Amino acid sequence: MAVTALAAGLLAGTIAPAVAVTADNRTAVSRAVAGQGRPELQKAIQAFVDAGFLGIQLRVHDQRGEWVGSAGARKLGTSAEPPKNGHIWVGSVTKTFVATVVLQLVAEGEIGLDDPVAGYLPELGLDRRITVRMLLQHTSGLFNYTGDLDPDGTWVPGLPAAGKEWLDNRFHSYRPQELVRFALSKPAKFAPGTDWSYSNTNYTLARLLIEKVTGHAFDAELKRRIAGPLGLKGTVVPGNRTQLPRPYARGYLRYQEAGQWKVADVSRQNNSLLAGAGDMISTTKDLQTFFSALNGGRLLPAKLLTEMREPHPKSDPLYGRYGLGLFVKDLGSDCGSVLNHNGSPPAGYAALMYSSPDGSKTLTASLTVGDAAFDLATYPKLLDGLVKAAFCGGRTAS
Repeated sequence: MAVTALAAGLLAGTIAPAVAVTADNRTAVSRAVAGQGRPELQKAIQAFVDAGFLGIQLRVHDQRGEWVGSAGARKLGTSAEPPKNGHIWVGSVTKTFVATVVLQLVAEGEIGLDDPVAGYLPELGLDRRITVRMLLQHTSGLFNYTGDLDPDGTWVPGLPAAGKEWLDNRFHSYRPQELVRFALSKPAKFAPGTDWSYSNTNYTLARLLIEKVTGHAFDAELKRRIAGPLGLKGTVVPGNRTQLPRPYARGYLRYQEAGQWKVADVSRQNNSLLAGAGDMISTTKDLQTFFSALNGGRLLPAKLLTEMREPHPKSDPLYGRYGLGLFVKDLGSDCGSVLNHNGSPPAGYAALMYSSPDGSKTLTASLTVGDAAFDLATYPKLLDGLVKAAFCGGRTAS
């Protein structure tokens, strides 16, 4: 969703890129909750490895306590499991953090949700019809700087964000203003507020808005408002930092060059390409703490939390309807709804973040990609099985 048509489905939780499986990592499953086997969760994470993912970390918190497990391998060619709470590139999960900070500023009267963004960032020359709400809701119509579909369905390339082109460019540093100006050099997809289209540009602008209004870097505001109060020790905005803090599992990119398939370790990457839209580092524990606190009403007033969860009718129902920085997904009459935002950087990793509406039940996970081709059609079923195992007592979709 964030970078190419392929990444589009991964971030929303519908498809995945090329991954690997070995005989060793098929059996490397572990759990860490005294007296709670949770076989339905054990089975669900093993299914990802059996289907081809290199590794997975899972954390589920509910009325039975907290279950933490991992499956697969930490690194290609080894049998060591992924760390239970390793650091990960979380991709578009970043958007939920950014939206939360913007809404906190709305609650404080520093930002008007329906004010023109141009009033805060006049130097960018934005269409004055674009409001703050439209950024968070993906209804601005702005071109997605990592590539987008034009109205007739033709793919319009953006900045290098996939495959060999991204690999060769993965340590390049971008400034947020540079990303936005590139997007503004392209025609808008539609008039502001008339349609819905997921665009990283919206959240890079939201980050710039936070920095303009507060006078502080987004990283500083994140620490002051969310990471510090909640004790999120593994959550950072890395800037131009390319190295994940230890411990972490390795992620890989399988790409084609001169007709040959090759594999590159992409554990190190510069995600300034996705400033405000997908550049953060976190852990499954921190994501669980954050999303539980958000949905439990600890970070926003009830009125704004309700607005955050109000889905736009034109957002894509395949992924779940989009509110202000999160998806609202109906699991069926027996299970109710969940709130979520998944994400991935351009390659190697994916993060999952789900919660019940009251924040009492959460699922957070990290997936790592390996070196073999993957059947895209199997991923929605795998994800559905995992989410239903956590939120519906193991029942799968009919």
